[in-house]
Amino acid sequence: MLSRIALLCTLAATAWAQDAATKQVEIYGQKIYYQEAGSGPDVILLHGLGADRSAWAATVPALAAKYHVYVPDQVGFGQSDKPAIDYRVGTLVDFLDAFCKKVGIAKASLVGNSMGGWVAMDFALAHPEKVNRLVLVDSAGYSSKRMGGQPLTREMLQGLNPSTVAGEKQLMALVFHNKIYSSDQFAEQAFTTHLRKNDSYTIDRFIDSILRGEDVVDGRLGAIKAPTLIVWGRDDALVPLAAGKALAEDIPGAASVILDGCGHVPQVECAAPFNAALLKYLGAE
Repeated sequence: MLSRIALLCTLAATAWAQDAATKQVEIYGQKIYYQEAGSGPDVILLHGLGADRSAWAATVPALAAKYHVYVPDQVGFGQSDKPAIDYRVGTLVDFLDAFCKKVGIAKASLVGNSMGGWVAMDFALAHPEKVNRLVLVDSAGYSSKRMGGQPLTREMLQGLNPSTVAGEKQLMALVFHNKIYSSDQFAEQAFTTHLRKNDSYTIDRFIDSILRGEDVVDGRLGAIKAPTLIVWGRDDALVPLAAGKALAEDIPGAASVILDGCGHVPQVECAAPFNAALLKYLGAE
């Protein structure tokens, strides 16, 4: 089963790579790598903490028939440069704004997973005139106080930056609902990828930012003007469904789709129903 899942992911990524060459743009002196595909209204896909543009490999082919899709490696992640700065969500918002200016995007729909959803919300608050629609996928952004939880500690968050295969296995068990993703074999592959991407410093600085309470969306979401869809994996063990329900309450007019049998990254784990929900929403008048 694991080999079959890996094969499907590889085929999707290969098909995407054939249609979308890697491009590069310089922003604030940093090389930012991205891919684009298709034509039509602009859509930007924003990955989460510790991920990169490959997280959307199964999404891009579904969108590219009707949309002009941009998929960046956000600064500090993937192939993009990783300057030694104190990363925070505000950093990614500034880079996203500069990216749009560099590639000529006047207005786009933003689809963000986890931390990418947090970036999308902050961007929509800072630049409402540049956002057509928002799609928030298992999004981070609330403080623990807003969710009624205990104050976060570094020990609690350090699991987001594993330094052992065992730690990677524990993280995969939180990210994915399907237990095959927390197998020893998959954990070893994921840990190898984590080390190759060399993003541990970036993740650690984001952990510091979260502990400082920077850029949380508490009390600010009522100002979002863009039509918003919230997509959530019902079995997300990293950012529970309660956070998705809170977003639906706080963002005016937000619609929701809950996907059964999915964890924190439904665009990977439940690609078909995720793509169907996304296309339906983006195509709505």
